[in-house]
Amino acid sequence: MTQSYVIIGDGIAGSSAAETLREEAPDADITVITDEGEALYNRILIKEFAKGKLPEMPISIHEPEWYEERDIDLRLNTLVTNIDPEGHRLKTHEDEIIEYDKLLVSTGGTPTQLPVENSDAEGVHHFWTFQDARSIRSHAEEAETGIIVGAGLLGIDLAAICGAQDVEAHYLMRGDCWWRYALSTEGAEILHDAMRERGVEPVFQSGVDHFETDDDGHVTAAIDPNGERYEGDFVGIAIGLNFNTEILQGTGIERDGGIFVDEYMRTSADDIFAAGDITRYHDTILGERAQNGSWDSAKSQGTVAAKNMLDPESEEFRFVSSYSITHFDFPFLSFGHPTIGDDECERKYSDTEWRRLAFKDGKIVGGVLIGDLSPQSAYKQLMREERVVADQKEVLLQQDVDLDDLAPSQEQ
Repeated sequence: MTQSYVIIGDGIAGSSAAETLREEAPDADITVITDEGEALYNRILIKEFAKGKLPEMPISIHEPEWYEERDIDLRLNTLVTNIDPEGHRLKTHEDEIIEYDKLLVSTGGTPTQLPVENSDAEGVHHFWTFQDARSIRSHAEEAETGIIVGAGLLGIDLAAICGAQDVEAHYLMRGDCWWRYALSTEGAEILHDAMRERGVEPVFQSGVDHFETDDDGHVTAAIDPNGERYEGDFVGIAIGLNFNTEILQGTGIERDGGIFVDEYMRTSADDIFAAGDITRYHDTILGERAQNGSWDSAKSQGTVAAKNMLDPESEEFRFVSSYSITHFDFPFLSFGHPTIGDDECERKYSDTEWRRLAFKDGKIVGGVLIGDLSPQSAYKQLMREERVVADQKEVLLQQDVDLDDLAPSQEQ
């Protein structure tokens, strides 16, 4: 009998799963359901679009014709409201019942709202979808002053958008540096200087107590917890995601801040898989649960999920992800899980060159490279090999890393 595969979500995880299923199961019935009004687009490039650097055309990856050519049933503007694991079926907002043999949930997340007064005012933006990028670009082109909240990887995109659109902005951060869980103040200061050069001023030990608005309900300023006032008619907020797991209510599928999956992307329910940043997957390198929102991780998870939907336990998800920032005159890359660990080392090599490695149980679990990205392949190799190297930090921090200089690994 022909197998039916249903995918909820058309981000890179869902789309890569659909592509893999079609390549390896030419006769299968494949349905992709998304509540967005457009097919897969490049979430990496939408920030360049919002900066005014790219037109819309390069952002789209798959047009509806791509699905038609592969005999994939694409359902746009369709919201799944209920999943029945025992009946192997789901219901949409139009009360349509869709049956499946195997189901993949790749619904991603929704930006977290800042829980302060007037955070829903006109002129306050969150950055996640292509439609968000269109709204941000349109507003930023007219704005004069801005406020950025959220000292992480999405927040710096909003800061870069302000810089590119000549919006004089204050970047309000709760800690003493940007991305304080992954960078020291020395490393982060390279990013701070680059922001200042573009008219974005970092403000530390700050945040938002509330926003002020005008009579028309448009944001005009932010008051921080210290009582300082920062004018801004453009506000960008990026303080994390709330993962879209509501459709799993009543299914019994294990979840806590995301959907629990094993190394094969299987959930706790028969024939239901999950992929993308919504998953809390079993990381075979760390030996524990992890979560990762990078594009390359989501794409790989989608592919692995599809292979295991076709052939159970045929491929483990074992992957070292990376995330790059290209807003400045120097490259920036993080890999693995740089915000965790029980040990670390770092070194600054020049005004725009710095690196840091995070270790757990003596093994590299992540890192950040600024200025020179050439050591990334060596570090990722060591991470995949789960090799104990924390006792050789001087070798690891040499400007030109040579793995042959490391002492042989000892039996653990």
